[in-house]
Amino acid sequence: MENNFAIVVGGGHAGVEAAFALSRQKIKTSIVTMDPLATGRLSCNPAIGGLAKSHLVKEIDALGGVMGHAADVSSIQFKTLNKTKGRAVWSLRAQVDKHSYPKYINGLIKKDKNISVVSGQVVNLIIKKGAVAGVVLDDGKKIFCSSVVVTCGTFMNGLIHIGLNNFPAGRMGEKRSSGLTEALVSLGFEHGRLKTGTPPRISKKTINLKQAALALGDKNPSFFSLFSNIEKPKNEACYLVNTNKDVHKIIEENIKNSPLFSGKIKGVGPRYCPSIEDKIYRFKDRDSHHLFLEPEWSGSDQIYVNGFSTSLPEKTQIKALQSIKGLENVSFVRPGYAIEYDYIPPRQLKSSLESKILPGLFFAGQMNGTSGYEEAGAQGLIAGINAAKHIKKEPPFLLSRTNSYIGVMIDDLVTSHLDEPYRMFTSRAEHRLYLRPDNAYSRLFSTAIENNILTSSQIKKFNVYFKTLSKIFSFSRKSGTYLNNKNKIYAFLKRPEVSFDFFDTSSVKNLKFFSRCSFEVETSIKYEGYIENEKERINKNISLEKLKIPKNTNFCSLPGLSKESAERLTLVKPETLGQASRIFGIRPTDITILGAYIKSAGVSRET
Repeated sequence: MENNFAIVVGGGHAGVEAAFALSRQKIKTSIVTMDPLATGRLSCNPAIGGLAKSHLVKEIDALGGVMGHAADVSSIQFKTLNKTKGRAVWSLRAQVDKHSYPKYINGLIKKDKNISVVSGQVVNLIIKKGAVAGVVLDDGKKIFCSSVVVTCGTFMNGLIHIGLNNFPAGRMGEKRSSGLTEALVSLGFEHGRLKTGTPPRISKKTINLKQAALALGDKNPSFFSLFSNIEKPKNEACYLVNTNKDVHKIIEENIKNSPLFSGKIKGVGPRYCPSIEDKIYRFKDRDSHHLFLEPEWSGSDQIYVNGFSTSLPEKTQIKALQSIKGLENVSFVRPGYAIEYDYIPPRQLKSSLESKILPGLFFAGQMNGTSGYEEAGAQGLIAGINAAKHIKKEPPFLLSRTNSYIGVMIDDLVTSHLDEPYRMFTSRAEHRLYLRPDNAYSRLFSTAIENNILTSSQIKKFNVYFKTLSKIFSFSRKSGTYLNNKNKIYAFLKRPEVSFDFFDTSSVKNLKFFSRCSFEVETSIKYEGYIENEKERINKNISLEKLKIPKNTNFCSLPGLSKESAERLTLVKPETLGQASRIFGIRPTDITILGAYIKSAGVSRET
């Protein structure tokens, strides 16, 4: 067995972040992928970020990950969403170049002395002394290691559906992975089926853009990464069109030919990102839906029809789109399709994303039942960090609901009865006024340092940021004048209409990261009262998170627990009393019973 070596299965966003996280902790790593040229590929929409997802990207950046910077340097348009709402839910979305993004990622991999890429398909795991010890490829080759991170995306027994036709594939034009699901099941893992979809790609040359509304990005955009310094960011045009009654009628008349409605697809799709046929079926009162026409790379003729995800027959797809104003003569580059795939219910994982069944085996990304590049990247980062921790025999790196959106997501996954693809929303975070994108570095830097997961150059950059942040906080405590009143700038900034722009900032405005830091300071001041209330609630609940449940607890034997509660607890196997309290269907009385049991068992609190 290799004592300082890890395998990452899959080269998507989860796999990439996992490999870099392992490398930053000096662990030699091989990414095993069926197509090395597809490493880091944006397989669906040409964008990073968006509502709540940008919070994850900011946290990935704060923990040393690469997604934010890769998105910044390959972006062709930036736009901040949700600006009519509070700052805590503002979300950055970058339209990215599908050619530039993976090129940048692969450039980083080639420069990284700790990462290699192996062409092949993992079909089995090597087990020694009850722990993972390597992988077996489809050609029989064995690679030995001390930790494995599985990030197969939609490839495990993937099945593409277009109308009533289907064929095996991991995504359009790429082979699916076969054998690994069966290997995992033989080891005792449960699995299920989910589905997701993608819209058609159409030719820009065949669109009458004069009939479409122009959708540009921000003139003075902000960026995801602290490491990005883009002097002239691109702002290429996207366009907006709308469906109509004719489109809806065509889809309704052909909905029986959708595999989703005919019963051909058994997997459950994402509720919050439905297909166009599902939208029309569920929202019968709507006469129109927005569709965004997004270029897939700079100057691209290939346009992504955001909002028109579908698995209808190709003829129906094109007939429906040609009924939209401006798309009357549109032609396809590629039709939309649905893909059904195997996933591993994440209740079988610890908060570290390590398997509860097999030490040293980690899972991350879409195969954990999530949807989206950002959710995948965040999981890959945590799985990679903890795969390294496992190899080095160090305590796991854990994030909580109280300090990060990543912690919220992972806690939701490992305590849930997941029956549909999981997507991050700001509403999932009960402490979202504190868990803001602007303060991601302040929230996560100390825990990153404690766990030694950042490079020296990253630490140096962060320290410059915090130095500026401190100076701007000090500046805010100086006197300023507003509407002929003189007071501390700090006091004035509590007003919703007041910003640093109202004052003479010449003494600090040339500091590096001034714009980012002043925004964080200003927002922290405006939210101060709410944040204090949130911290009180966090402190009240922290005792539950520290109480560990013994690993071999027989929940069915605990007097007072209902049969249903005992079954739910046995299925999820929560690690702490806090996790148990968030399992669907668990009652407050169940938590009281569990708490008494833990106390009687003499279980120590986590430190």
